[in-house]
Amino acid sequence: MLDRIIVPLDVPSEADALALLDRLPDVTFWKVGLELFTSTGAGILNILKERQKRIFLDLKFHDIPNTMAGACRAAGRYGVDLLTVHAAAGQEALRAAQAAAEAGAAEAGCSPPKVIAITVLTSLTPRSLAFELKIPLELNDYALQMALLAQESGLAGVVCSPQEAAQLRDVCGQDFLLVCPGVRPRWAEAKDQKRTLTPEAAFKAGADYLVVGRPITMAEDPAAAFQRIGQDLTGEEGGKL
Repeated sequence: MLDRIIVPLDVPSEADALALLDRLPDVTFWKVGLELFTSTGAGILNILKERQKRIFLDLKFHDIPNTMAGACRAAGRYGVDLLTVHAAAGQEALRAAQAAAEAGAAEAGCSPPKVIAITVLTSLTPRSLAFELKIPLELNDYALQMALLAQESGLAGVVCSPQEAAQLRDVCGQDFLLVCPGVRPRWAEAKDQKRTLTPEAAFKAGADYLVVGRPITMAEDPAAAFQRIGQDLTGEEGGKL
């Protein structure tokens, strides 16, 4: 099960990323987000590939169709496994992103990334959706609409809160990829994630992959925290961190 846990490299520099990689040698799937990619560029992706790691490139592209296509074509050349865009960009942009990612990968002679769409950021609450963004749908309904839009546009799956995973799995089917951030073990604090579940509950709800960050990376012993999640998932008693 630990190969389905994605750990974020949410650090500001290549040196910090290398230090975290060295502390967590058993992690096979890493997320590279805006902060690190903006700091290091594609260099960090090359380092991860040299170490034979899987890569979730989480840049959340959200722009007009032509711009999203150009960005996804470039990202497709990196040989990453997952790539994010915002579903709210609309169907034309999503279709353009998917086609462009495939084209970029073909140019580079690598496998295309699975393009997955952000439904609703896990930091948002029903209140913020309604009163700040003025979206007149319940949060779960809006997440479902964004997932269906992504599916109709030919994307491989979505990023969603674990609290929406069960409904999306029921409606979108077993072949639709669900990646869930906002996952917190029982022994960790939620922090800025508003819609959380434990790893056990998230997998039971239908998640394919979980993104688990600070409970691992900010632990006194990150490797022990990572293994403790594995023990939780297999029903073993976790040791003291």
